[in-house]
Amino acid sequence: MAPHIRTLDEADKTAWRRLWAGYLHFYKTDLDADVSEDTWARLVDPAGNIAGLVALDDAGEIIGFAHYLLHPGTWSARPLCYLEDLFVSEAARGTGAGRALIEALRTKAQENGWKAVYWQTAADNFQAQALYDKVARRTDWVRYEIDL
Repeated sequence: MAPHIRTLDEADKTAWRRLWAGYLHFYKTDLDADVSEDTWARLVDPAGNIAGLVALDDAGEIIGFAHYLLHPGTWSARPLCYLEDLFVSEAARGTGAGRALIEALRTKAQENGWKAVYWQTAADNFQAQALYDKVARRTDWVRYEIDL
């Protein structure tokens, strides 16, 4: 059965923390605990600037998440949606959870009149790219950063 997708809520904190730790490990990143706590607080704050969706398996266990934010753009009067984080537990990969999270966000974008949903991934994240190539158009844009 396809994973069920719903909005992240405060009762999901323990499951989210487990998945968040897996996500950070996947990207070989360590964050201070206060950064993760701040991220959580903004995700569940209705007035916050980021939001989340979760994927649940048949037993109702959270197996993945998608974090996103809306922002204005200069090339459209409609908001853009940046899919900032997408993660599915290693045990649940291949179940359709990643695709279901993306499709749920696409549906939300269509229902709310957003201009586009976009994201990026690591150049060597080939497993994710195999999915992304099926559900979205790959662009030629190159990312640059200035760390401060």
